[in-house]
Formats: sequence, structure tokens, C-alpha cells
Amino acid sequence: MRGESPRSRRGPGRVRTASAAVAAAVLAGTGALAGCTSSDSASPGSATKAAGPSPRPTPVWDRSPGSVAAVGDSITRGFDACGVLVDCPEVSWSTGTDSGVRSLAYRLLGGPAAEGPPAARLAENSWNLAETGARMADLPDQMARAARYGPELVTVMVGANDACRRSAAQMTPVAAFKASFEESLRLLRAGAPKAQVYVSSVPDLKRLWSTGRGNPLGRQVWKLGICATMLGDAQDDSKGAQKRRNMVYDRVVAYNDTLKGVCAKDVRCRYDGGEVFDFRFTGKQLSHWDWFHPSKNGQSRLAEIAYRNVTAAEPPA
Repeated sequence: MRGESPRSRRGPGRVRTASAAVAAAVLAGTGALAGCTSSDSASPGSATKAAGPSPRPTPVWDRSPGSVAAVGDSITRGFDACGVLVDCPEVSWSTGTDSGVRSLAYRLLGGPAAEGPPAARLAENSWNLAETGARMADLPDQMARAARYGPELVTVMVGANDACRRSAAQMTPVAAFKASFEESLRLLRAGAPKAQVYVSSVPDLKRLWSTGRGNPLGRQVWKLGICATMLGDAQDDSKGAQKRRNMVYDRVVAYNDTLKGVCAKDVRCRYDGGEVFDFRFTGKQLSHWDWFHPSKNGQSRLAEIAYRNVTAAEPPA
């Protein structure tokens, strides 16, 4: 004969008592989860704290940085904007002091536009480290120097000279372009880990050729060797010339894809969404000395694009 199980020995009364105790415990627990208070609460005010709003996380991107360092090439140096074949950093889209251009630094650091920024404030809080003729391989050194100033924002515009070579075969390979850009960001992070980076896309060199080729003076200056891969034999519309220019165009597109992809991996990096590449420079916005680099008007348009993107709540799509 089998012995009685522990359950069968309890009897109906004990089972009902145990069930009531369990139900009471469940009800008590439910009340606690609902925020009910009693003398057994964990601590005074604990329910009030739980009901309060959660603190908002601090945004990573600062829309009003207080200092700007510029790295890159001739565009950021204002090359050919004030005179023939000379730099003019005072009209630079990034850190220039010219009140007509109203550079990114001018707009960020200057206060009311009507008054303009104190020259001393710009001099103390902005640095133009770009170099005419620079390619992406030169950017790591520029970025390391920029980090020493401890800037809150670094602007980057480089890549045109990687595509502007004597021949298409000499254009910087995309893999090398990417490696140098990654190294540049690594060096910046080593010296200025919280610095923000605003990356401009490389301009559409083919569109610049198309806009400036109709000017006789510009074509004469182009013969000096400016961006031979795109501007050489400017009036040649043969299949060979078209193929060469298309190769340059495709390489610039690949460079911009690289800038976008590498920047996306850094939470403090913001790419312009291709706005500079898409911008349609007119004759008014090109240098009247070489019809290729931005004029003062063109520099101002670049500054507008940069300021809009740097101060936007969300990065460009």
C-alpha cells in the first residue's frame, strides 16, 4: 500500500489557509508596484523619486562651439580669392575675418552680425592650418597640429588635390585616402578627444570645369597646370577627354563616400551630407583669376552651408 503524500496529509483547512496567505502576499506586492505607500515603504519619498522624469542625456554635438581650427587645402586658404595665385586666409569660409564673407568662425564667435566679431576674439579662438596644394596624405600632420590648440571644432575640406593630378593614373587610391583620413581622426582624438569635426564634401570638379570653361582668361590660367586631370585641354570634347573627366568625377564621388563612412564611425564627427559637392557654383562664385577656386562670394556660400550644418539639431541626411 502506498504511503500518503505530503499534500494529502495537509487537509482542506491548511490548504485554504496557505492559499489565503499567498493571495495576500500577491496583493501586497501588486500594491507596491502600483506605487501605494504604507508604513512598510522602503524609504520616505522613494515613490516620488520613481515617478519623476528621467534626466535628459547631454547631447554629444555642441551646436555653438567656442573655438575653430581649420585643416585642408587651398580652398580653406582662400587661394585666388583676392589676387592671382596667392592665398587670402582672411576670406576663408572656415576661419576668415572678412565681414563680407562672414566665415563659420565669424558667425559662431562674433555675436550680432551687424556688429561683427572683435578681431581679437577671432585671433585667439580660431586657427587656419590648411595648406595650398595639400592632399589627404598631408592631413594627419595638420590634424596633429590642430589638436595642440585644443579646439572645440575642427573643419575639414580636403580631397580635390587627390583627384587633381597630372594624369588620372596618379590620383590617390581610395584605400590610401581612407587610411590617411582614419589616421587623421586618430591623431586628433589622441590630442583633443572631445573636439568636434565638421567634414565638407569634396566639390564637384566636373561642374567647376563646366562653369569656368567658357571664360578665356580662366582657360589661360588653367594651362599653367591647375587640376590637369579635369581642366587640361578644357575645350576638348573627344571621347578620350570625356572618359578622363568621368574618371575624375567617379573618384571624387568615391572620396566623398569614404569621408561619409569614416566620419559616421565617430560620434563627434558630422559630414555635410554632400552639400558642397551638390552646390552649383556660378561665375560670380568663382575666382575671376582662375575660374576654378571660390571667389569671396563663393567662400561666403561655403560658410553658409557650414554654419547651417554645424548649428543644426540633427546632422544632414
